[in-house]
Amino acid sequence: MMNKRYYLISYLKSLIYIPLFLLLAGQLSAQTSGKLSGRVLDNEGNPLVGANVIIDGTNQGAATDFEGYYSILNIRAGTYTVKYRYIGYQSKTVESVRISADKTTTIDMVLEFETIKGEEVVVTAKKPIVEFNETSSVVSVNKDEIDVLPVQSLNEIVNLQAGVIDGHFRGGRLGEVQYQVDGVTVNNPFNNASSLELDKSVIEEVQVISGTFDAKYGQAMSGVVNAVLRSGSDKFEFSGEVFSGGNFSTDTERYPNADKIRPVQIQNYQITVLGPTPLPSTTFFLSGRHYRNNGYLYGERRFMPTDQSDFEKKIYNASGDNELVAMALTREWSGQGKITNRSFSGLELAYQATLNLVERTPYIHSFRFNPDGVKSNNTISVSHGFSVTHSLSDKMFYKINGRQNYFEYTDYKYEDLYDPRYLAAGEPKGDANYEDGAIVQGVDLGRYKQSTNSVILKGDFTWQADRIHLLEAGAEFNYSDILFGSPGFLVSTNVNGVQVLQPRENIPRVPGVQSYYPLQFAAYAQDRIELGDLVVRGGLRLELFDARSTIPSDLANPANSIQGAPVSVPKATSVKWALAPRLGFSFPLTVSSSVYFSYGHFFQLPGLGLLYGNADYSLLDQLQAGGISYGVMGNPDLKPEFTVQYETGYKQAIGNSLGVELSFFYKDIKDLLGVEFVSTYTAAEYGRFTNVDFGSVYGFTLSLSQRNWGNLSTSVDYTLQFAEGNSSDPRETANRAASGQDARPRTISFGWDQRSTLNASIIYAVPGDFTVSSIIRFGSGQPYTPEIGSGFNARLETNTGRKDSYVLVDLRAEKFFDAGPVNLSLFARVSNLFNNHYVNGFVFSSTGSPDYSLNPSSVRSVLNDPSRFYEPRRIEIGISFRSK
Repeated sequence: MMNKRYYLISYLKSLIYIPLFLLLAGQLSAQTSGKLSGRVLDNEGNPLVGANVIIDGTNQGAATDFEGYYSILNIRAGTYTVKYRYIGYQSKTVESVRISADKTTTIDMVLEFETIKGEEVVVTAKKPIVEFNETSSVVSVNKDEIDVLPVQSLNEIVNLQAGVIDGHFRGGRLGEVQYQVDGVTVNNPFNNASSLELDKSVIEEVQVISGTFDAKYGQAMSGVVNAVLRSGSDKFEFSGEVFSGGNFSTDTERYPNADKIRPVQIQNYQITVLGPTPLPSTTFFLSGRHYRNNGYLYGERRFMPTDQSDFEKKIYNASGDNELVAMALTREWSGQGKITNRSFSGLELAYQATLNLVERTPYIHSFRFNPDGVKSNNTISVSHGFSVTHSLSDKMFYKINGRQNYFEYTDYKYEDLYDPRYLAAGEPKGDANYEDGAIVQGVDLGRYKQSTNSVILKGDFTWQADRIHLLEAGAEFNYSDILFGSPGFLVSTNVNGVQVLQPRENIPRVPGVQSYYPLQFAAYAQDRIELGDLVVRGGLRLELFDARSTIPSDLANPANSIQGAPVSVPKATSVKWALAPRLGFSFPLTVSSSVYFSYGHFFQLPGLGLLYGNADYSLLDQLQAGGISYGVMGNPDLKPEFTVQYETGYKQAIGNSLGVELSFFYKDIKDLLGVEFVSTYTAAEYGRFTNVDFGSVYGFTLSLSQRNWGNLSTSVDYTLQFAEGNSSDPRETANRAASGQDARPRTISFGWDQRSTLNASIIYAVPGDFTVSSIIRFGSGQPYTPEIGSGFNARLETNTGRKDSYVLVDLRAEKFFDAGPVNLSLFARVSNLFNNHYVNGFVFSSTGSPDYSLNPSSVRSVLNDPSRFYEPRRIEIGISFRSK
């Protein structure tokens, strides 16, 4: 069970780092709001000067200029009602107007002479089938669209988008995507991964940019994901969702015990409340969720960790109860809260907080008969801060942004290093002859901690200089306190001829917990030119990084320990900087088609864990030619990785119900993280990380979207891409050299190079009655390295084989009911509907199959490992409710 005291202490400790200036700052930024613009004319085509355009329920609006044009800035992403008023003319109201973050929504309006006093026309806005003012591949998915799809989390929404494959954006490595919440990064700089897990219930809109992106975005080479969270309302509302379910499969050969129905294997409880507060002009939003999943992977408790067996005599002392034990557990608690005040005209003050607590126990096949010996991992993620948004006029506003992101990960079996259960159980021991190899006593002794505490200050300024130019500029400062390492060790020591465990907080020459304090700064300026249907977006971004660490002044004498060699002393790492231009434009070919082109330079620091990890060069004082390996050394003096990206595309609307988009892209990737081998003055060698790897990605995406065919809507996208480079992983070159393979640079397919990918969604909805939706995903086989025969030439060239392709189908059905003051719905969601066996990366190198091998000795211990496949069919049934 998760240690609540541990999390409370960790969080309170993190609060110490919040500077007082957060009281004067905030976390909303330009990436949470959009723009509404257009022209108001009379029925003869003449401009109406001074017509009022009002966004209902807000204090935002505008009056038309001498040519009838209007624009309203800083509208938070959401759905609104817009009213058009002019004395002597019929008023019009447009409902369901969708405003998307960082986009312009255009509504041109014609008002007719008023024939009946007080007459008003109400129309419903429809999202255009094709958005012609985009200069690159951008997809915005709003709450209404998310609610009807068989998805539950932000990651599932992102992975549905064209060019995204399990977190890889258009062929890039993992960790090349900037994840933002309300316009501010939530990436953990230690590994460049998102530090938050968001449920769909708190999301207003998700914007996914897989092509080139504006100068306001940095620290990303492959894409940007911006999740805009929901806000409070002047009307009290509540909603919630409860569901349960489990996995089910009759294929017990691949999934042992999966044929047993477990209706509460998965449980989810979620509630949201929002509305006004007793304070004037102040609203709130609160949401909480608890999720638990026992998983579909089970072990059998034949042994207890304290059992002692005699492997030589094959005497196994098994004191377990032989019960089935879930071995892939997840427990999650999450909450979001926001309070917003608009008491002063043109000024918005807000505080927002997001919290995730997650406990996971991984499935380890070798522990399947000793499941109580597996350690668990725990994470705590907190992202919070204040915001100030000030409109200087209806054409100009600024935002001062501030946030603290705190992330902590730990893994251990027992929290206390001196817990006596460690000594009672001892280190894990197994027998290769027992059930094809299994650990039958002891516990996992590994202990690890990683925490990142980042404080971010960000300012953005936006000015609609005239009808054509929207000017933006901003700056961002990021200070991080990064900690990682082992908080204590358990060492097997010989005492009077007996091996016993001894806890030690420190071990000579073995780094324990280390801390680093890097700084980052960025500034940008850009202009968005909207001249009718012609759109030009150009900008420039400056990025600076200071690792605030040291490296040896002479790498050939890294520990200053070689007699007679030049003196080598620690020298400070240099400040790294990069200047990134961005340019994109879109222009019409006809009233229903357009083309676009974009180009940009994109820089990103590697995960800082690779800079700072194993970066103590003094440990090389005993380095000798042909001696032991010290692993790949870290390098705090790394440069940012660098990508030049080009994209061009064509968009076509066919009537009001069918849209087509074709985009071509090319990425030239340089200075990727890799390994170089450094020779010392004594002819010894060691490896260290540096910017030596390279790659390229090219391909195209064809997308079709259809709406308004009765109750049916569909979307399909197909991506063909080729992702190549000299290595898939920064350590791959070192691993090749260590295994005696050719480590010289050459171009190979990246390990995630999935040539063909197709995503399709189908929605059939009868408003107020029921909806049925399905997601279909196809992927061609990813690469693997084949092996033939044995000996020196057994392995063929890296990644020249291809795994099997896959097809996955997910389904959701929902029925709505009117229950007085609330709307109820019953729903069912099925993942992997047809129970396809989608391989989880592993295949035998001799066959390319996960099911058989030409090398019999390697088969038995693997064939009974169910974790080599993704999960089987999952069925969830639930109820949701929403206030009217």
